[in-house]
Amino acid sequence: MAYISTNKLAKELNIKKEELITKLQKLNLIDKKNRLTKSGIKIGGEYKQYMGTEYISWKDKDKIISSLEKKSIFGKLFGSTETKEPKKKIETNKDIRKKYTTSEYRTEDGHYVRSKAELIIDNWLYNKGIVHAYEKKLPTKENLLSDFYIPEKNIYIEYWGYENQEQYLKRKKIKQQIYKRYNFNLIELNDNDIQNLDDTLPRSLLSFGVTSY
Repeated sequence: MAYISTNKLAKELNIKKEELITKLQKLNLIDKKNRLTKSGIKIGGEYKQYMGTEYISWKDKDKIISSLEKKSIFGKLFGSTETKEPKKKIETNKDIRKKYTTSEYRTEDGHYVRSKAELIIDNWLYNKGIVHAYEKKLPTKENLLSDFYIPEKNIYIEYWGYENQEQYLKRKKIKQQIYKRYNFNLIELNDNDIQNLDDTLPRSLLSFGVTSY
C-alpha cells in the first residue's frame, strides 16, 4: 500500500495544507506541535525522511478521509467547535441531493430513489393518490433530508434499511433525536413493514389524519 504525505493528501482533498493540519489536530491524529499521536500512529501515520527532512506520511489515505468525513457529518449535527467561516448561502434541497449519487430505481411518478424498498413506498403513495415529495430537506439548521414528505398534515416518512450496520444505526439515532426535538410528524418503516405495507402504512397515516382508502 502506497504512503501519501500530508501535503499530497491536502492536494487530493483540494484544501490548503494548514486547513488539513487543523482537521487532523481536531481528530487527535497529530498534536499542536504537528507530532503524531497514538491515534495517528494507530490509523497508519509514520515518520519518513527525505533529504534529511522528517515528515509525516499516511499508510491508508482512505481511512484518513473517512475519519475526516465522519467528523464533518457529526460535527454539523451536534454543533461544530471549529472556527467559524464566512456565512455561506443556505443549501437548497437540490444542493444537498447533489452530494449523493442518484439511484437506478425510477418510480411510477418519475422520482429516482435509492432502493427497492423506497420504490415500493413511493409507488404505493402515488397509487393511493397521496401527494408526496422524495428527499425533502428538513426545515432545521441541520442539513438533513427526509426519505418522503407528505405536505398534508406535514408528515415525514423514514425507511430504515441498514439495521445491521453500526455507523448507519448511529446516524439513525441522531436523526430520530432531531425529529423528536422539533416535534415533527414521523412515520418509521423497516423491512417487515415493507412486506406488509397495505396494513402498516394506512394505519400510520390515519393516526395523523390522512386517509388512504
